[in-house]
Amino acid sequence: MKPFRFGIVAGYSANLTSWTAQAERVEKLGFDTLLATDPVGTADPFVLLGAAAAVTIDLTVGTFVLADPFRTPEALDWQAQTLHRQTRGRFELGLGVGRPGAEGHAAALGREFPSPGERITRMAATIAHLKRTADRPRLMLAGGGPKMLALAAQEADTVTFSWAPRTTEAEAESIVDRFRELAGPRLPEIELGLNLMAVGTEPSPSIARWAGADVPELVAGGAVTVLPEDPGEATETLLRWRERWGISYVTINSGYAEPFAAIADEARKAGG
Repeated sequence: MKPFRFGIVAGYSANLTSWTAQAERVEKLGFDTLLATDPVGTADPFVLLGAAAAVTIDLTVGTFVLADPFRTPEALDWQAQTLHRQTRGRFELGLGVGRPGAEGHAAALGREFPSPGERITRMAATIAHLKRTADRPRLMLAGGGPKMLALAAQEADTVTFSWAPRTTEAEAESIVDRFRELAGPRLPEIELGLNLMAVGTEPSPSIARWAGADVPELVAGGAVTVLPEDPGEATETLLRWRERWGISYVTINSGYAEPFAAIADEARKAGG
């Protein structure tokens, strides 16, 4: 079994002072990674991740996830290689096809935003370009659908499962089993992960707006996207998921950094 890793998906910061303070806080809390969305508000994640790496010592920085349609393969390779080398390997490249509603940002950049199938095909070509260089950042792909899972099984160093907010353990197991079959002999090489929505049972208007269900409803339905707030109980869940599914890399948004840090500390003590 792979050791646990825990990460924070960074929140919006109005300027570099608050952004770098966030990075320092995430490292101080003991997390392994700080991840930036694409964009962060309206900002370029590569610029912000460079600043985060400059004020931290051991923290790995990464994208979660970069929208492939926003950049040419050549431009992406240049930016990713720069951060990889300048941070001495503390950068991980999370790559995706772009979330719903990203068409507007793509248009502002003068980029096309084709159908999902075309974007996956294009991303496969981007990955082939990135992998021409042996010394490269780790590649994380987020997948839920059959085509993305197949691509991740072939190419990813880390895969984060893109589960719907209400996904139950039984539904999650079906997706993981499908991926394990697709990965075949590559499975031992691949780090499996998930991105949580919440810790605890407190309502969250922002989550309710985005997910169409608030945290208490997700908990009542047995969703795997929410962990108990009690570190011991949460650790039992994480250990079970790692044993059952092989999931060892877990992330959550910055609003839950403190309670998740306590869970991460307990999980490391219990299971490495």
